[in-house]
Order: sequence, then C-alpha cells, then structure tokens
Amino acid sequence: MLLVYTHKITPRLTYTFKHICKRILGLEVRFTSKVEDFIAHDSLKMSYTKQALSNELFVKSNELLFEQGLSDFDINVHQWDNTKGFFVTSERSDLPYDIFAASFFLLSRYEEYLPHVKDAYGRYTVKESVAYKNRFLNQPVIDIWAYKLKDILKERFPEFQFSKREYQVWPVIDVPMAYYFRQKGLLRTLGGTLNDIARFKLRQLYERYSVLMGFKRDPYDTFKWVITKQKQHNFKFTVLFLIGNYSTYDKNINTNKKAFVSLIKSVADYCNVGLKASYFALDDISILKQEKIKMEGIINRELVAVRNSFSKLNLPKSYRNLVELEIHQDFSMGYIDTLGFRAGTCTPFQFYDLDYEIQTPLQINPYQCLDFALLKYNSYLDKKEHLEKLMSEIRAVNGTFIPIFHNYTFSDLDRWKDFKPLFNLILESTE
Repeated sequence: MLLVYTHKITPRLTYTFKHICKRILGLEVRFTSKVEDFIAHDSLKMSYTKQALSNELFVKSNELLFEQGLSDFDINVHQWDNTKGFFVTSERSDLPYDIFAASFFLLSRYEEYLPHVKDAYGRYTVKESVAYKNRFLNQPVIDIWAYKLKDILKERFPEFQFSKREYQVWPVIDVPMAYYFRQKGLLRTLGGTLNDIARFKLRQLYERYSVLMGFKRDPYDTFKWVITKQKQHNFKFTVLFLIGNYSTYDKNINTNKKAFVSLIKSVADYCNVGLKASYFALDDISILKQEKIKMEGIINRELVAVRNSFSKLNLPKSYRNLVELEIHQDFSMGYIDTLGFRAGTCTPFQFYDLDYEIQTPLQINPYQCLDFALLKYNSYLDKKEHLEKLMSEIRAVNGTFIPIFHNYTFSDLDRWKDFKPLFNLILESTE
C-alpha cells in the first residue's frame, strides 16, 4: 500500500490518486495529514504538498487539487522524454511535472466546462482541446505518467512487488439502424422507393426489392457475423441499440416490430447489450428514462451501458442524467473524427462532477477509435498503419483499447470494404 502525505485531503486529490495508483498501477493508496503516521509507515510512501518533509519521495503540488470551482488558467506544455507534461514542479520534486493535477485536468474534462466553440451538433471539438493543440492527443499520457511514477517507486522501494495488468480489447458495436431496407413499414418503404426513382438510384432500387422479397440479405444485417466473432473470443462485445422514436436524427426500427425485438434478444444471448440514447434523450431525462425502461423490458435485465447519439456530450448534464437513472457505464467519451485520447487515458475512470466536487458511480469508458475517423485515410494500408500505431500506444501501458464500429461497418458497401479485416486485426491483437 502507498501512503500519501498531504497538507489537505480533498475529493479531487483522492479521486486522482486512486485512478493513477489503483486503476492503472494496481496499487492500494491511503492518505494522511499527520506527519507522525507518515514517518511510522514502513512501506511505499510519498509526500504531495508544497515542501518536502525530509528525504522522502516528494512531488510538489499544484493548487488545482486543493481548489473548488473553476479557474481559467494557462496550460504550458513541455516535452518530457518521449511524451509531454504540464504544471511544472521544482528541482527538489522527484517528478518535473505535477502529474496528479495534470491528470485531474484531463480526467475531469475541466476544459469542457470553460467557454469554447461547439460544432453544428453542439459538441466539443477536438481542435479546442489542449491535447490537440499541444500534439499529445495520440498518447495515453496519464497512463504514461503513471508508469513514470512506478519507475521512481521501484527505485525507492526495490523490494516491493507490483502487480501487472494486461492489455485488453473492449469492442463496441453501435446500432443506429439495424436494417437498411427491412422492417421500415409501408410509408417509409414507399418514400424510399420514390426517392430512389427521383434520384435515378436504380441499383439501390433493385437492392431494396431484392432484400424485401427475400432474395438478398439486408446490407446492414451483419449480426450473424458479429455473433460468430463473439463466439471466437472470450472477451465480451458490447452492442448498443437505438430504440428511440423516429425523428430527423434517429431512424431505427420501431420496437413494435417483433423481428427487431427478436434481434435484440438474440444478440443479448451472446453479447452485452446496452442503449444508444436517442438525440432528444440527450437533453430530456424523461425520454432517456422511457428508453431505459423499454430496453430493460426487452433484454430482461438491468440496463448497464449507454452511448449518446452523435457522441454528443453536454457536461455535466449528460452524465448527471445517467447517474440519476443509475446507469453505470458510458461510451460517449471520444472524438468522432480523430483517433486519440480525449481524456488522456486508456483506462476506464469515474465521472467527477466539478460543480458538486464529488466522484460519481458512473464509469466512463473512453473510446480511442470510431470507424468514421478511419475513413479519412484513403487506402487499407494507411488505415491499418494508423490503427496499429494507436494499439501500440495502448499496449505499451497495458491499457484497454475501446474501438467503436457500427453494424453497417461490416457490410459490403463500398466505403466500408476495408473494415472487416481491420476489426479482425483488433480482435487478434490480444493473442
């Protein structure tokens, strides 16, 4: 166990140390403000305060973990070996940067509470982030910093045996539309037919009726392939279905269709099934509650995981709604158009509510790759190269790789032809 001496024990401090020490390094951590308790401790220990007590392992603290509320301050990022660091400490400090304050800044998404420019959907954009501006978005910096701390602890306490975590893959399949042509109802099918004719999409018209007449499989119906892949691996896929009402933004199948409900149940026999929250549920907790109840009625178990439509997050409201409804896992933390680490880590972490200054029960599972972000790379080799770079960064710190693909990603449609092999590459990376 690591004992940390500090002049003031705060919720921010305990939250950050537990992520770095317990979740990343597998190290139990305790805190004290009593010098005599610190001196008496005969195992791993360090001080995190303004001045070192003696010759102990010491990291000079920044004020961030002892403040309340928000402050608008400048972040000066510097090169630190093969990574970046900010919040400079002092010569006496065993680490040149306060990795705990810097980690809290990234984990709490502090910058997303500050004034910023949103995109057309009201989302925080990658170009607003400190990580993007300072070119460390492509690294899980918090995990890298944690391993630097581990190296120093090993030097000071060579007899201590650290546990070792393993690299993991947690595939997520997002299902905003289960079928492209099937189960749409008469009006939507007629509308689609007329649209095909008006736009001279004769090939699509042929495809539509080949599917509807049972001669071909629906292009979005890739669920047998997904289940086959699940059967070949001992880690669970998470499949998130959109079941909200039809709208401008959400166009999935109605849950009154028995075939759609049957599909969800059959997938739930093999994979973990969760909810893709509809666009209008993001700002209306009553709609989100209805969708939660509906999904629990279909899968006959408690709803655990949610992902927001369009990866839209409005902090802290989006996460507070999940906490209030006792939903325990979220898969919305990432960037839709860029590979990388939005929260600076490849380790699932708890949501910290900056307004209330509390750690919540909600586990945020940050994704590092959305299939759409790979479309910017033209060739299969380019896609593979960038994906492998990303995985190597995560593997270097034995982290958790969370890729998000859609059901239609595994279709034979032109833009997605390279994606089955890429998904296989991800699955095989654990072998």
